[in-house]
Amino acid sequence: MKTVPFGRGGTGELNSPRNQGYSSSTPVVMGGHAYGAMLPKFLNDLRSNHHQELVEITLELEDNAVTLCNVAPSTGNASPSPSSNHVAGDEVDGGGGSGSVSFSRSHSITSRIRMKLPWLRSMSLRSSGSSESVATVEDPVVAARNARKMIGKLERTRSRAQRALKGLRFISEKEEATEEMWKKVEERFKLLGKDGFLAREDFGECIGMENSKEFALGIFDALARKKERKVSKITKEELHQFWLQISDQSFDARLQIFFDMADSNDDGRITREEIQELIMLSASANKLSKLKEQAEGYAALIMEELDPENLGYIELWQLEMLLLQRDCYMNYSRQHSTTSVSWSQNLTELKTRNVIQRLCKTLQSLASQYWRRGWILILWLLTIACLFAWKFYQYRKKSTFQIMSYCLPIAKGAAETLKLNMALILLPVCGNTLTWLRSTRARKFVPFDDNINFHKIIAVAILVGIAVHACTHLACDFPLLINSSPEMFSLISSEFNNKKPTYKSLLTGIEGVTGITMVSLMAISFTFASHYFRKNAVRLPPPFNRLTGFNAFWYSHHLLGLVYVLLLIHGSSLNLTHHWYQKTTWMYISVPLLLYVAERALRTCRSEHYSVKVLKVSVLPGNVFSLIMSKPNGFKYKSGQYIFLQCPKISPFEWHPFSITSAPGDEYLTVHIRTVGDWTQALKLHFTKDDNLPSANGSATLDELVEMDQRGQPRLLVDGPYGAPAQDYQNYDVLLLIGLGIGATPFISILRDLLNHTRTSDEHAESNIETSRSDGSSSSFTSSNLTPDGNKRSQRTTNAYFYWVTREPESFEWFKGVMDEVAEMDHKGQIELHNHLTSVYEEGDARSTLIKMIQALNHAKHGVDILSGTRVRTHFARPNWNEVFTKLASKHPCSTVGVFYCGMPVLAKELKKLSLEQSHKTTTRFDFHKEYF
Repeated sequence: MKTVPFGRGGTGELNSPRNQGYSSSTPVVMGGHAYGAMLPKFLNDLRSNHHQELVEITLELEDNAVTLCNVAPSTGNASPSPSSNHVAGDEVDGGGGSGSVSFSRSHSITSRIRMKLPWLRSMSLRSSGSSESVATVEDPVVAARNARKMIGKLERTRSRAQRALKGLRFISEKEEATEEMWKKVEERFKLLGKDGFLAREDFGECIGMENSKEFALGIFDALARKKERKVSKITKEELHQFWLQISDQSFDARLQIFFDMADSNDDGRITREEIQELIMLSASANKLSKLKEQAEGYAALIMEELDPENLGYIELWQLEMLLLQRDCYMNYSRQHSTTSVSWSQNLTELKTRNVIQRLCKTLQSLASQYWRRGWILILWLLTIACLFAWKFYQYRKKSTFQIMSYCLPIAKGAAETLKLNMALILLPVCGNTLTWLRSTRARKFVPFDDNINFHKIIAVAILVGIAVHACTHLACDFPLLINSSPEMFSLISSEFNNKKPTYKSLLTGIEGVTGITMVSLMAISFTFASHYFRKNAVRLPPPFNRLTGFNAFWYSHHLLGLVYVLLLIHGSSLNLTHHWYQKTTWMYISVPLLLYVAERALRTCRSEHYSVKVLKVSVLPGNVFSLIMSKPNGFKYKSGQYIFLQCPKISPFEWHPFSITSAPGDEYLTVHIRTVGDWTQALKLHFTKDDNLPSANGSATLDELVEMDQRGQPRLLVDGPYGAPAQDYQNYDVLLLIGLGIGATPFISILRDLLNHTRTSDEHAESNIETSRSDGSSSSFTSSNLTPDGNKRSQRTTNAYFYWVTREPESFEWFKGVMDEVAEMDHKGQIELHNHLTSVYEEGDARSTLIKMIQALNHAKHGVDILSGTRVRTHFARPNWNEVFTKLASKHPCSTVGVFYCGMPVLAKELKKLSLEQSHKTTTRFDFHKEYF
């Protein structure tokens, strides 16, 4: 231990550091180095009052300056607090012997001094008591709070303050406070200002908070109170001052503004009522009505945590402590346990490759993603080209070529491709056939997930074929034929019964009428099938608005049945072909057409057999309701598949697809339906208009529910199941399931299936262990590889990551039970759930800071998220998908990750791009799939 004398200065009277104006950066003289004379003077004043109670002073030495960190009453002996974390200590004699100094110096520049010296109370405080003992005895409650304040100050570090700074922004992270941002504010001031003043009500819109005007008014009032006056309008100069304050990069400055927003009476203290007002302000800015209703309870939660002394208020330092220690409160559901080591190992091979090797890796990645689609498209294009060339060459050698030149071979070549495409376009919509093929080895070679895309590609090829075929006939070979000379026509007169046709006779003949009719019907069908009409992108006035939407698409597509009949007639009435074996139209389309007809007949028969009874109807928030139905006998399905529903009472022709949200092992079928159209609204009305029907809160038993159904519920028919991309999830090592809004439904069944499998495996393991103990021999665990239906299942999938992104917090009510079940039963950490609420401002925005604090506190104390009502933590704003993919690649090197997505097409492009990039950069292969209906 070493004694370090302090330099001595003059004397002076000291009441308190605050009253005397001692700066927190007062220079000192220490160890022979000149730092100034104010601190020795301060110490001498304290030393002269050694008979009074002690105070504890915490100093921080940094380079050539000393920072006064804290001055607080001492509550114990003059020994350093354990929280000082000394590495080495030096005892410093203050000169008078009445105080002690604990000095610590680490290997860094910064050192800390902790001193306990006599404290002389202010005159006002001394005169407030009748005796000296009363004046010097401190309230133990206040002492306890001061002790917590001291510990909080000592625990504050620069790194934590920097992290907290990112968690308290009044200006969006994307809109850094630059001169350009201020210029935009100036431009809005010119538009909104009147007579050189900006009204208080327009402040939010002016600074870019047009969607959070109430919160912006809170900022305005807090800043205005600092001017010690209440204002209703400000000048441009005052606006600039306000802007500089809210864009200040200092954490203390931002924290003070946030504190002042709650401190409505500007007394430096926040009561529970003031916290409640700030919670309601934050909830309103983030459109969280439920949180607004519970503001009083959450205000009490904050006071319980920050005011254990029950003084009825909190101060700035307590709010700061909550913000700095926010992450310590949060009990995360389960985060990706990634390390920089594993990530660098996954990139090792990439760093050592040269240009040629990287190019080969890129080609290999592209080939692995697209080879199945590629060979199908190449084979299809080659077939079309060969058919066109064969028919072109065939008519090039005929005598008709001398009259109609190249027009006729081109028209006939296009007609041949049309026959093939009219046959192929039926195959991608044969759902039962595709579902069966998915369960065979054909799935390894054929991209069944792209069946609708292939259907659309063929439709485009048909449009091209029709244009070429019809145009060459009408504008080329017909005019050449009717204008040919008698000598030239005599070469082919036998084809037309020795009578030269006219243009009108060609159009009014069987060929012409059937051709024109087919083109007209296909034009109607293709128009209503386009994106603009099917998705209601085209806005038409009544009654023409009925021509848009799914119903128009559905019914117009049935016109194609008549097209196929006309096509057979058209192909059997050709003028230049007379032998039956040369009329090949029926040869192309007969098998696919019979297959499609058989599929529709199967749907009709199966729906009669699969007529279900609705056991329970649950009306859920967000215009969603769920149907729990009886499971038909013999109905087997896989997780991720979907079914078609029909309600004959609404429409005897309409079938609508819905993902199955129950697990294959459940004794019932469940679907979640969002009311977004006429049919779904009518279905909800039929099943919820009767007060006697069971609802989400019904307490009827299963037998009672069945009895209710038998007394008059609408009849509901089921067709399916049908295959979907998610049903092949067992073929991947890791699952990344991403759902937007109602798009989460295909993956709920997968989560339930994984849970059921985990439960079954544990039960079989326990039973086999008991059997082995009783029999004295080991038992087989093969039974754990069976599904409840008795089928073998793969054990390849080890982990699943579910990301659910939604705009409405009420959406979490849809699958609350599943999320709670996962959190409770998944002890092995096989499933990770990540909820993201996009209606709340991103983490770090001042408008969501208080919500984040409450979320952390409530999760730590009660284990429940305040937004979802489950154990799963809700994140704010959209996920950083690049970070998600990076962490998965880091955690699961040399694995195959199945990325399954159901939602808006815009995000699908980004996810697909990231899958390709990460498959190229790392040893992890990402296989992307999008859900189609």
